[in-house]
Amino acid sequence: MATPKTEATVFLWQGRDKRGTKLKGQQIASSPNLVRAELRRQGINPISVKKKPKPLFGGAGSRITPKDIAVFSRQLATMLKSGVPLVTAFQIISGGLKNPRMRTMVDKIRAEVESGSSLYEALQQHPVQFDELYINLVKAGESAGVLDTILDDVATHKERIESIKGKIKKALYYPAAVIAVAIIVSSILLIYVIPQFEGIFQSFGADLPAFTKMVVNASRFMRENGLWLLIGIVGSFVALIMAKMRSVKFAHWIDRTSLKIPIVGAILEQAAIARFCRTLAITFAAGVPLVDALQIVSGATGNRVFDLAAAKIREDVAVGHQLQMAMQQVGVFPNMVIQMAAIGEEAGSLDEMLIKVAEAYEEEVSNAVDALSSLLEPVIIVFIGVIVGTMVIAMYLPIFKMAAVIEPTEHLASCWKH
Repeated sequence: MATPKTEATVFLWQGRDKRGTKLKGQQIASSPNLVRAELRRQGINPISVKKKPKPLFGGAGSRITPKDIAVFSRQLATMLKSGVPLVTAFQIISGGLKNPRMRTMVDKIRAEVESGSSLYEALQQHPVQFDELYINLVKAGESAGVLDTILDDVATHKERIESIKGKIKKALYYPAAVIAVAIIVSSILLIYVIPQFEGIFQSFGADLPAFTKMVVNASRFMRENGLWLLIGIVGSFVALIMAKMRSVKFAHWIDRTSLKIPIVGAILEQAAIARFCRTLAITFAAGVPLVDALQIVSGATGNRVFDLAAAKIREDVAVGHQLQMAMQQVGVFPNMVIQMAAIGEEAGSLDEMLIKVAEAYEEEVSNAVDALSSLLEPVIIVFIGVIVGTMVIAMYLPIFKMAAVIEPTEHLASCWKH
């Protein structure tokens, strides 16, 4: 009967060395007795050992992001290449982590490895943080005895993917944030500022210009229906996300439509091709059979159109077709990618060719995102200027009209007085 595993805990300890100097620190172990034994082994006489108390606020830490996993992979690969034992590497990494959730996960992996599990078995306990691609590559690296090289490739893969995602998000978030601010400012003007002008204009009893009437009517609509409009927009956004998560067909339609958006669609397509080629290259280079590698790739491109294409390619390769022939049949890959895959197959260097394709498309994505960012800045400034300027002009038109009426009236009054 297997004994239940004790979860590792952080303990705070105090002790004295052989010179009587007081020392303190923290150590991860399954029980305080193990901490005391380890301290005595190091020549430290333990005075007190107690569990580290959890902070009142923020004790759980922030969510573990793919960037955290990329940094973890790079650190682990570097230490393994330097000859540091696996368990010791985990201890060093854990000691330098500030995120409690990340530290807890690394400690659990270390405990699994210490108990005799392989690294890929330990990583399987955390499927949210380590996907199928990561686990299969680690398994292949352990089997072939090249874990440090595989982890180095995985770290490079993760860093490139996060770099592309970061650039795309940066290009999309900036205009989205500016437009959101413009909408908020316009809503404040329509709901709170324009009604004040409307009251002033009504007190004069003057007939408003048509342009001003249009803005005033928009202000009334926002005051009467603004809340429902906000609820409708937020509800539609949430419903869209839920529908994409629950319906495979709808998610496929969203991804397919996103590829047809002018400018942005080309960037998303190039990013998906780069991910497909890089993922397939490092998986195949790790010794994973091509059919199994395509199975892993079919869920790692970030776009369901290319995920389904990878699954279809896998089916064709499984019955004996060449990779380049199968890629040609799905109709989503450019001719250059297919030709490079064909050259790689013929020369026996498929992984190298796919890496070159991935690097080329990653460079194109980087250049396209930079160009898009430069193009959007003046467009956004013009957009904000038009929105705000329209409302300012609409409010000033009646003032100019009243000024034109008041001046002749004052002139007649002065003439009558004389």
